[in-house]
Amino acid sequence: MRLGQLMVGISGCELTVDERECLRHPQVGGVILFSRNFHDLVQLQTLVQEIHALRQPPLLVAVDQEGGRVQRFQGEFTRLPPPGSLAPLYDRNPRQACSLAERLGWLMASELRAVGIDLSFAPVLDLGRGISQVIGDRAFHAQPQAVAELARAYARGMRRAGMAATGKHFPGHGSVAPDSHLELPRDPRPWGDLQQEDLVPFERLIGSGIAALMTAHVIFPAVDELPASFSRAWVEGILRNRLGFQGAVFSDDLGMAAAGCIGDFPLRARRALAAGCDMVLLCNEFDQIPRVLAALPATPEPAASMRLARLRGRPGALDWAALRRLPEWRAAAEAAAALVAQA
Repeated sequence: MRLGQLMVGISGCELTVDERECLRHPQVGGVILFSRNFHDLVQLQTLVQEIHALRQPPLLVAVDQEGGRVQRFQGEFTRLPPPGSLAPLYDRNPRQACSLAERLGWLMASELRAVGIDLSFAPVLDLGRGISQVIGDRAFHAQPQAVAELARAYARGMRRAGMAATGKHFPGHGSVAPDSHLELPRDPRPWGDLQQEDLVPFERLIGSGIAALMTAHVIFPAVDELPASFSRAWVEGILRNRLGFQGAVFSDDLGMAAAGCIGDFPLRARRALAAGCDMVLLCNEFDQIPRVLAALPATPEPAASMRLARLRGRPGALDWAALRRLPEWRAAAEAAAALVAQA
């Protein structure tokens, strides 16, 4: 059985009977977890093990564990600083900031791998220009080159911990004020501006071999009148053909308001896959999952399944107790705490 092309959310800290049945569907390929799915470390590890044991190959298990405002698992997990907290240090000492970014990427990913999580959707590659509140300090910096360097170091730390990196939100969400969770953003800038600014971090990370990217529900009329997640011009034309990206492509959540311009949930899923996304996310609308699955092809697209399979967490991760005994973990946790105190 191949990995399917739909990643779904689940309702609580344990799988229900209906959820187990749903996750065995051939077109389901992964589960995204949220704070509602986390009670404590033992519970989370048990849940992840149960999800992985449902089928072969195991489903991908993902989370958004960026740090700052977007950290789904807290409790026993190290409190992570927002990526933007590295910006002042980068302005003073770029090399030191990149070293710290790598350490933070390793810390985040190593803790998640210790409980079996395959993916954190990070790093954010958007520009922190003070325009988008929903991005804000989730972005590393305002300048494209700085974002690229810090994100590249962060992704390097993730890879060292056994986790593939997923850059987001292609081709950039940092230069529009509207929040795509609530409305449909439109970025009217010409192609030249996009190419010289927002696209730079994505190009640099693609050049460094980033494994996956997530698209933005933002319209860029210089390229297409469809949001990038649903635009073949963006995903196939620019991302695949022009930029040469060969990794996996995730859509952002189909339940966001900005995706509503496409139509109902089944149509959103079909259009995102037709645009070239390998996997689409349906995070919160549990009642829509059967309708979406019924609308998808009976079998996943083979090339997409192969790209997704490469994202599985690397075997051999340390368990929680062994990880926390490492001097590297202690040093990284102390560095994270210092940044949190400053943020």
